[in-house]
Amino acid sequence: MKNNTSLVVTSIAKPTKILEDLARGCVEQGYDFIVIGDEASPSEFHIDGCDFYSLERQRQTGLRFAQLCPTKHYARKNVGYLLAIHNGAHVIIETDDDNIPYSSFWSERQRVQEAVVINDDGWVNVYRYFTDENIWPRGFPLERVKEGVIPYNSVNSAMIDCPIQQGLADDNPDVDAVYRLILPLPQIFRKDRRVVLTEGSWCPFNSQNTAWWPEVFKLLYLPSYCSFRMTDIWRSFIAQRVAWLNGWGILFQEPTVRQDRNDHNLMRDFSDEIPGYLHNEQICEVLASLPLEAGVEKIGENLKVCYDKLIDMSLIGQEELKLVDAWLEDIEQVG
Repeated sequence: MKNNTSLVVTSIAKPTKILEDLARGCVEQGYDFIVIGDEASPSEFHIDGCDFYSLERQRQTGLRFAQLCPTKHYARKNVGYLLAIHNGAHVIIETDDDNIPYSSFWSERQRVQEAVVINDDGWVNVYRYFTDENIWPRGFPLERVKEGVIPYNSVNSAMIDCPIQQGLADDNPDVDAVYRLILPLPQIFRKDRRVVLTEGSWCPFNSQNTAWWPEVFKLLYLPSYCSFRMTDIWRSFIAQRVAWLNGWGILFQEPTVRQDRNDHNLMRDFSDEIPGYLHNEQICEVLASLPLEAGVEKIGENLKVCYDKLIDMSLIGQEELKLVDAWLEDIEQVG
């Protein structure tokens, strides 16, 4: 739906051309555009069509999560999701302030999609369906990056309900520091394919170009007390596990943005990604074994069970539990 759609971004930048372009597109499409700031954000921030929330304004919302979430952290994006839900969003789209939208980014999004469906195939490097290059998404187990995928033309297609949809990014896609340090970019992906993963098939997805529908809004939650480079990746694993219970697929679609990547220290990124390199495969094995329950009404309980387990594995700090509780309480309040 083009109305009742919210676009959520977190940024510490001053108004930029990319943010202005996103705001202009939101005005044209009738989207709400929410930008969540942090400590390093400019004291004055204004773009027509953009609703900017400084730290002070976030805390004035009355959201418990906004009071408890650490500052200087990407997980403050959760405040933007809560505000979008409060505004009555039927679809929440998230992106980052270094993604330049193609015209296709603004196309009306359909939750039920016809695409090839990959079921019960373990780890699936979805990027390989969009390029012949050996490239993999951030969070994909390094020990599996040389593995192939089932040929696209041999996989059956079907209509499937996909309340979580990941769009790819051209030029500087979401790859890990290992790839960036040793392999070439830019990368342009093909535009004529869509792939859905269902139960038993894993692939990390990110928070850079993703659409969510109301039944899965609780799964938007980004953890705070973990590696910055894993917060959206570990979220994606939990979301996939819960989606399986309800017969939902995760759609991976053609690029609808190109990334002009903000400056990064690649060795710092590498260090922050080490918990993923070492544990992502184990995390998914553990999540798959958890005794979770089907049903939309069980999603909050399932979310807590998953984070309890990641805390037990010493991958996320114990402090996360109070944030998960605050998140779920705020959703009940605003929703």
